[in-house]
Amino acid sequence: MFAILLGDGAELRPLEPWQAGEFLAHLDRARDAVDPWVPWASRSTDLDSARASLQRYADLAARDAGRLYGIWLDGTLVGGTMFVSFDTAAGLCEIGVWLEPAGQGRGLITRAAGCLVDWAVRVRGIHRVEWRTRPDNLASRNVAQRLGMRLDGVLREDYLYLGVRHDTEVWSLLAAEWAGLSAGHGQ
Repeated sequence: MFAILLGDGAELRPLEPWQAGEFLAHLDRARDAVDPWVPWASRSTDLDSARASLQRYADLAARDAGRLYGIWLDGTLVGGTMFVSFDTAAGLCEIGVWLEPAGQGRGLITRAAGCLVDWAVRVRGIHRVEWRTRPDNLASRNVAQRLGMRLDGVLREDYLYLGVRHDTEVWSLLAAEWAGLSAGHGQ
């Protein structure tokens, strides 16, 4: 297994079905903070459903269509990042993230998402990286901006959560833009 050191005792590594117990314990701590933003958080409420959520991403990884990574802080799973979608033929991917309160305020999501952007662009040849978030998720919007993304537009009332429709902002970063940004930051 590999791990990417994120600094400050944190590391990024694959999150797989065999880790369902650890994932469920993490979600139980994080549920209130991440449920409004991450659709599968409210569906992963027991060991079987947590394993099913992880298996979905394992299946996507096997098809080269998505991936899931956890963020561990001092040995405890506190969040993660994922390729919600990944399409090398089209040159497109979407990145998603989540983090429980114990990991917030340390820049972990920005560093982890930056690793995914860098790998997608430099290694896999992805042309466009997307980031989708609700306009009221200021932490997510801030990460998109720190990664150098631009707001493309808003999908009006496309996200249903607890019976209420919410807008979704679509942010993006092009490979050429990342090359310019990462050259200046030593990525």
